[in-house]
Amino acid sequence: MTTSTAPSNPGLRALLGRLNHGSHRAAMNLFMVVVLAHWAEHITQAYQIWGLGWSVPKSKGLLGYQFPWLVKSEWMHYSYALVMLIGLFLLRPGFVGRGRTWWTVALVIQFWHHIEHLLLLLQAQTGSFLFGKTAPVSILQLVFPRVELHLFYNTVVFIPMVIGMYYHLRPSRDELSEMTCSCKHAVHHHEAAATA
Repeated sequence: MTTSTAPSNPGLRALLGRLNHGSHRAAMNLFMVVVLAHWAEHITQAYQIWGLGWSVPKSKGLLGYQFPWLVKSEWMHYSYALVMLIGLFLLRPGFVGRGRTWWTVALVIQFWHHIEHLLLLLQAQTGSFLFGKTAPVSILQLVFPRVELHLFYNTVVFIPMVIGMYYHLRPSRDELSEMTCSCKHAVHHHEAAATA
């Protein structure tokens, strides 16, 4: 007896089908552009703090330098955490084998990162701060400073995500036979070019 893991919503089923079959490679590339743009923000902010010696409030990244209110907006931080979570979730069905395992690791870590941002957002919206603090605070922020913590979160999500993509685009023979996405054609093309 087999059970289906496909969602019952026809619209979601169709979206997952498109994303994880014919458009998987394009969707992964677009998702990676979003991830790298976010990384640029964190790396710029880190450089402003530790390379240029700016104070944390003055270190706003690339967009925050032009639009300072963005850095202070918990909605913006939460929205990005949610986009990451949704992207990791929606693209996961296209992965198989080792690639899927590493992608799932990134998804699980991002789920917790999303919870931390949800806590920050709820506190900012209600004005009720956890643990008697005077500003929004996440669970792990009780132990680690916010800038370092979120740089760490983005790193520990990014690394397994990249490993997952690496294995996905360089599958074993067994994994290649299980693949149903558009990436399979790119792998075949790469293998054909390598043997020619």
